[in-house]
Amino acid sequence: MDALDTLKAENRLPVYLRVSMALTLEQYATYLDQRDLPWPAPPVVHRPKAKPHLKRMLEVRAVVWNVYGTLLAISGGELLFEHPQPLIQKVALDKTLQEFKMWASMSRKPGQPADYLLQMYKQVLLEQTSFPAGGEKYPETASDRLWEALIKKLLLKDYKWDAGFFGSLNEFSRKVAYFFHASLQGTVCYDGAVEALRHVAGCGLSQGLLSDGQCFTAAQLQRGLAKQDESAKLDELIGDSERWLSYEIRGRKPSERLFRQALTALAERGIQASEVLHVGSRLALDVLPARRLGMRTALFAGDKGSLAATGDQLKDDNRRPDVMLTELTQIADVVG
Repeated sequence: MDALDTLKAENRLPVYLRVSMALTLEQYATYLDQRDLPWPAPPVVHRPKAKPHLKRMLEVRAVVWNVYGTLLAISGGELLFEHPQPLIQKVALDKTLQEFKMWASMSRKPGQPADYLLQMYKQVLLEQTSFPAGGEKYPETASDRLWEALIKKLLLKDYKWDAGFFGSLNEFSRKVAYFFHASLQGTVCYDGAVEALRHVAGCGLSQGLLSDGQCFTAAQLQRGLAKQDESAKLDELIGDSERWLSYEIRGRKPSERLFRQALTALAERGIQASEVLHVGSRLALDVLPARRLGMRTALFAGDKGSLAATGDQLKDDNRRPDVMLTELTQIADVVG
């Protein structure tokens, strides 16, 4: 009997799990939080030797944040599809296989089911990355689409899941993607993330996410914010229409497609590029493309694990960001 069956038998399911409708991704993440499952530890933040460079920007009317490495610390510094340590990759796949009972639809070839799932995963990942959409120079792979393609292969061998709990194929694929990536890399919000987002929102400025991200990125960010403050709600700080993530746009940074999507939406509200501040932790992927499109820029230099900028690069007038933050809360000294 698994954890869900135990909860059902003991009538300890939360109210939202007792109804017939399938769980949303956020509800599923909450359900996982209530189970005693092992997860990879979040990364330890190592601060670089850096001094903040702050100045007030009265012209800024919108702040758009990078997520991984800026608001959310993640082991490895960025979201990974393949972990550089093969054992960690295999463990994450094995956990996913066990959680969603995929073994019955695995090949009967000699070897462990996780090894076969790894072969399938690598094959589908290669297929997903071999045909970029619309000639995009920096194509993004959508994790939920990857798992949907993989699950379709399992369906050929009579694989089934509880649609009443997990939802349709695309809904189920999102939950599998969330579980797999949560098993692959630990995450935690950087100190001051809630305070920084609340400051921008409290000043009446537009606020958004402009980031490489997946269908589960908002759920991971919400969990990180809630650990800092249980009352923090991402939906109240940044609405769905203010989230420009690479998995939807099918282009990842430094793709101008991603940046232009955000700028077009903001322009419809009367906000010009020069009135938008982009906060990121990587010079080449965050600062430079934002500068090229006329945006204001802030480099977050609060973690060696995610900071991608050298001292020599920062001395270059053509690369230097407008401001440099060593704490997220320093955004209060820049805007509002």
